[in-house]
Amino acid sequence: MIMVRITCVNNLKCLYLNSALRFHQRLSIKRMCSTDSHNKLPDVNKIRNFSIVAHVDHGKSTLADRLLEITGVIKPGAEHAQVLDQLQVERERGITVKAVTASLNYTYKNEQYLLNLIDTPGHVDFSNEVVRSVTACQGVILLVDANEGVQAQTVAVHSLAKSNNLTVIPTLNKVDLPRADPEKVKGQLNSLFKIDPETVLSISAKKGWGVTDLLEAVITRIPPPKVDINGYFKAHIIDTWHDKYRGILCLAYIHSGKIQIGQMVKWQSDSKQHLLKYLALLRPSEEPIETAVAGQVVMVGCGPKGGGSVGDQLLSIDVAETTHVATVPPVRHMVYAGIFPSDQSQHNMLSDAIKKLALNDSAVSVTADSSPALGQGWRVGFLGLLHLDVFTQRLLQEYKAEAILTAPSVPYKIKVKGAKTIKEFKGEEVIITNPLQLPDPNNIAEYYEPFVIGTIITPVEFIGPVTSLCMDRRGSPLPSNAVDDKMTMMQFVLPLSEVVIDFHDTLKSITSGFASFDYQDYGFHASSLVRMDIVLNGVLVDELSTIVHTSRLEYTARRLTEKLKEMIPRQMVQVAIQAVVGGKVCARETLKAYRKDVTAKLYGGDVTRRKKLLKQQAEGKKKMRSVANIKIPRNTFIDVLKR
Repeated sequence: MIMVRITCVNNLKCLYLNSALRFHQRLSIKRMCSTDSHNKLPDVNKIRNFSIVAHVDHGKSTLADRLLEITGVIKPGAEHAQVLDQLQVERERGITVKAVTASLNYTYKNEQYLLNLIDTPGHVDFSNEVVRSVTACQGVILLVDANEGVQAQTVAVHSLAKSNNLTVIPTLNKVDLPRADPEKVKGQLNSLFKIDPETVLSISAKKGWGVTDLLEAVITRIPPPKVDINGYFKAHIIDTWHDKYRGILCLAYIHSGKIQIGQMVKWQSDSKQHLLKYLALLRPSEEPIETAVAGQVVMVGCGPKGGGSVGDQLLSIDVAETTHVATVPPVRHMVYAGIFPSDQSQHNMLSDAIKKLALNDSAVSVTADSSPALGQGWRVGFLGLLHLDVFTQRLLQEYKAEAILTAPSVPYKIKVKGAKTIKEFKGEEVIITNPLQLPDPNNIAEYYEPFVIGTIITPVEFIGPVTSLCMDRRGSPLPSNAVDDKMTMMQFVLPLSEVVIDFHDTLKSITSGFASFDYQDYGFHASSLVRMDIVLNGVLVDELSTIVHTSRLEYTARRLTEKLKEMIPRQMVQVAIQAVVGGKVCARETLKAYRKDVTAKLYGGDVTRRKKLLKQQAEGKKKMRSVANIKIPRNTFIDVLKR
């Protein structure tokens, strides 16, 4: 009996060992096959790097879905549309915020091609994503809505593509809609960009019409990357993000040489050597590979302590420190706002969240800031108000971090008299991102205000209202061009402060939604500016100081004092709310005090007793006004400073 049991146990052990051995053999074979397939390096002449660029809502993400379907990445009729829009904020708002890469395999004339597609945002506030993307491309698909025609951002992205010497494939989308007029839009492209109508493709990204022809045009028209496959490894970083377990991961475009797992590399900004631990293609989900060559766009990672930044270069350890390759141009921030934790106990959590999000959104700048009313926080620079909105929404959705956002302002420049005598300034011209940084007006020689060139494409019947709007916003007209017999392109030099708040909404309102708007930096120009302070019963409130143009001073002063009167809770004493410039009061509102009915206990008698009680109350209030400090709840500052 015992012998039988021992035999059975031994047999079971043998069966287990044999099955485990067979499993590991199969796993090893699978890994070898997988490694062989991943080590099969692409031919550089069979690589195509391209982006899809267009105005807002012209169908970029829908076209990306069709390209993913044709190349077999997703099945037709996938559950989620706009597969490359992976952020929650993108799906909620229906816009693309982040440029996303997808490496696609496609067979054309029995040849295997590697297509690196980058889907880019269309809104001007995320133009930095487009600029970074085109540095890794040799061509772009310029997508134009066949219903709407050429719009403002179309002009901007075409100019960007040409300035980078990229091949442009003009493509009309939504040709299946009843209002589509392809011939008219081809005429617009020819009029504005001198594009031959014969070279324009017509597609319907939603139904898939003509998308295969477009994919083949990418292969035939866009040249392969001009790279040195035999040189030392050199790459530049076009995007970064934080992974909870692997640290900082980077998206890199390889300029020369090749790279493989386990290779020692270094950052140009830091000579310290790092071991390459992660290497993958984005399809758009990660596909690990062992080796990558020049011309590819790949994900790289060097572990938690080996992260880089956008615009930095990843190099072989054998490359000299003086190596230079094409990098991302510096960002010019258009709007600054203060971000503070809702409670100072959450400062560390919000700090970590901002650092991680700023890593993924390289267009923001973050500097420490403080406020007597709101505590410790940060001064953050953005490319526009939508960029600011999306950033704060991502903080809440991705990191559960609630933040208080102060009123946005644009940066200014001042020329200082005798800068050497003012300790906080090291040069004659200083950029001011916070009104509190302004020195005494007697030390300022001149103020400079940021201006932009605004491009507006509008139907001809709205030329009058659009011109009036721009002139009211202190704009100066530039020569206009006719897009066709129904549309015209107008350009104005406008102050940035007049554009970032509500210009776009007003423009859409007066043109019934038909006009489109885009702007580009025009630098700083001399302007008549002053600092306006808010004083409550003679006490200066630093957080409410602003920089305004002298022509807008009275309007801004009245608007802010009226808003403060509504927001500040009533006190036991009367509160005088004053907008002051250089000691002169420009606007005033008075917040009445609470009044206790001291005569309520009287039920009759002589009127002199009533007068006596009222006199005592008046004397008490007068004394209180002279010694009392106004206590304003923190929530009031939050409500006033909010946009």
